[in-house]
Amino acid sequence: MTTERSSWQIQNEAVLGELIDLMNLHADEQRLLGELSSTATAVAPAMTEAFYARLFAHPHTAEYLQGVHQDRLHSMLQQWFIALFCGTYDEAYARSRMSIGQIHVRIGLPVRYPLAMLDVVMPFGEQVARQSSQPEAALKAFHKVLALDVAIFNQAYEDNQLRHLAELVGGERLARRLLLGQ
Repeated sequence: MTTERSSWQIQNEAVLGELIDLMNLHADEQRLLGELSSTATAVAPAMTEAFYARLFAHPHTAEYLQGVHQDRLHSMLQQWFIALFCGTYDEAYARSRMSIGQIHVRIGLPVRYPLAMLDVVMPFGEQVARQSSQPEAALKAFHKVLALDVAIFNQAYEDNQLRHLAELVGGERLARRLLLGQ
C-alpha cells in the first residue's frame, strides 16, 4: 500500500519557500551573518584556493575543471561563499542557489562531490562566524544557511531524477512509488 505524502504536493518554486521556512532563520541570525559580509570577502580567496586544490588533486573531480576558465570558477565560488553571509535568505537567494545546483546537474557532476567539499567550506565559514560580536549565534546561523544550500543543491538533483523517471514511467506519482521501492 502506498502512502501519499503531503510533501509530494510541494513542487517547483514552492519547494524553495518550504526549505527557507524549514531552516527557521530568525531576523537576528540573518542580521548577524549580514554583518560578516566583509569578513567573508576577506576569507573567500583562501577558501577558494583550498577548495580548488582539493578538486585538482583528485582525478575524478579535476576532469570537470579541465578547459574551464579558472578565474571565472574562482570568482563564482568566492561569490557563492560570500553570499552565505549576505544576511537575506529569501526565495531570490534560494533560486540563485538552485541555479548552481542545476549547473552541477547539467555538467553531470555527481552529487557526492559538492557534498564532499563541505569539509573544506565549513572551517572557513566557521572562521568568519567566530568574528561576530555573538560568535555562538553566528556559528549556529552559518550552519543553518549552509544546510539550506545543501538542501537546495540536493533538490536540484532530485528534481532532475524525478523528472526523468516520471517521463520514463508516465507520471510523477508512479515515479515516486518506484523510488520508494513499491
